[in-house]
Amino acid sequence: MPVLQTDKAGFLLDGQAFRILSGGLHYFRVHPEQWADRLRKARLMGLNTVETYVPWNLHQPRPDRFHLDGGLDLPRFLELAAAEGLYVLLRPGPYICAEWEGGGLPSWLLAEPGMRLRSRDPRFLAAVDDYFGRLLTPLRPYLASQGGPVLAVQVENEYGAYGDDTAYLEHLADSLRRCGVDVPLFTCDQPVDLERGALPGVLATANFGSRSAHHLAALRAQRPDGPLMTTEFWIGWFDRWGARHVVREADQAARELDELLAAGASVNFYMFHGGTNFGFTNGANDKHTYRPTVTSYDYDAPLDEAGDPTEKYTAFREIIAKYAPVPGGPVPAPGRKLALPAVALTETAQLLPNAAALAPAVESRHPLTMEELEQDFGFVLYETTLPGHGPALLEVEQVRDRAQVFVDGQPVGVLEREGHEHAVAFTVPRAGTALTILVENQGRVNYGQGIHDRKGLLGEVLLDGAALTGWTNRPLPLTTTADVPFAATTTTPVGPAFHRGTFELTETADTFLHLDGWTKGNAWVNGFPLGRYWSRGPQRSLYVPAPALRPGTNEIVVLELHAAHRARTVDFRQAADLGPIEE
Repeated sequence: MPVLQTDKAGFLLDGQAFRILSGGLHYFRVHPEQWADRLRKARLMGLNTVETYVPWNLHQPRPDRFHLDGGLDLPRFLELAAAEGLYVLLRPGPYICAEWEGGGLPSWLLAEPGMRLRSRDPRFLAAVDDYFGRLLTPLRPYLASQGGPVLAVQVENEYGAYGDDTAYLEHLADSLRRCGVDVPLFTCDQPVDLERGALPGVLATANFGSRSAHHLAALRAQRPDGPLMTTEFWIGWFDRWGARHVVREADQAARELDELLAAGASVNFYMFHGGTNFGFTNGANDKHTYRPTVTSYDYDAPLDEAGDPTEKYTAFREIIAKYAPVPGGPVPAPGRKLALPAVALTETAQLLPNAAALAPAVESRHPLTMEELEQDFGFVLYETTLPGHGPALLEVEQVRDRAQVFVDGQPVGVLEREGHEHAVAFTVPRAGTALTILVENQGRVNYGQGIHDRKGLLGEVLLDGAALTGWTNRPLPLTTTADVPFAATTTTPVGPAFHRGTFELTETADTFLHLDGWTKGNAWVNGFPLGRYWSRGPQRSLYVPAPALRPGTNEIVVLELHAAHRARTVDFRQAADLGPIEE
């Protein structure tokens, strides 16, 4: 493939003027068996490039382990893009934001006391250099300079919104070069942060979703020569629990795109196809109040969460056709969907009594954080015994992020970081009573200084002002539910419990799991982690990709943290419900 170059006016490819028409498509948010479909639809909309972040925390879950296979087979994704005739913009971080858990930074970094992320802390830079070496060495054949599809590689991500240490950015750029990256590098920042986040000698690009001409003028003021490009042209937005589903009118977004392309700029839609925060991978924001992101990353994008073209797909295709060739033929048709009502979940296993079967306990004087337990996602179950009896006040210095409190196995309260809650009162029936606290990591903060977001119970835990000591800490990452000891039952238990059922299929298709009447928890189909559900909304269904299903018998497992549907049934429906729309 030809190599991307720049001159005073714009991009050149093989010596010819070239405009990047790109769309965000995160391989790690899409089932790998659906990558080819999404890439084909990108080309059919008129794109010549796709962009993807790289989540360091998934690829390197521990310092001595690195994965490039299965759903993380980035080389395969790049091969599929090239086979579709698409170029790639690669954004390896180390920090990616992306409304992704911890902004993609691995949790084990936070096991180091005083670790300063996104800085020249020698411990952080050493970890980044190691990560780049592990990631980029096998990716070298996919660089455009080697005949591959990767046209350019990003340095960090919106760093100007976080800091202004040019030497830090220079270290990252040098590290990329040492690892063999010989294609153009670029940075991206919001217009007000361009000066702080730019790097001399590296292409600067801007992120925005409106007032295109105004923001491109700000970029030109910073960089009088060279290409104009927006790396994140925001055509939708993400949702958070407890709010409404955010949408943006297709006509308005198309007018902004027209203005941008008329100015001669290159563009990357954020997002072309958002996908899903499967499992426990969603991030969170914390601007004085913690706000976790929902499971769906639909983003009101040209392709919806199930990969079907939306109104924006058609509107953008028509605008792109004014400036570049677009493949002929109709807009791709929506995929077939499956409906299966009232699947009964007839087997159950309570979480608290069966926790010992799921993970060993670690003893400590004070509660340990998830990071100290070498745990990335999921829950920690903390237990100790209470002295004395009678009315008591439990105080927790910091809850990260949601704690369900039990006395002798009975629920007595919930403490939510989002509500700035730290205390719960209850009655202790007798000395030696068991205190159990189930803490959920609802997503590490992915933006701003809050990325130093350790999880679990942090600081002191007090009972009537006296520190509680002598804890057992049981990490529950729930990477699998295979070890859950299910048993058939006709009663609905109180408190956290797993529920399992089966259903039969003759053929597979995409579908949406609806949990009407359930409260909060997680769901798996055939062991595939669909993500979190929560009755507070806005999201009221979970996307089930067709490759997660199979002809014959299928299994559905639901971990309900509070109150299950009385009939313990779930529905698979043909349509998603992302909740009421924000006005």
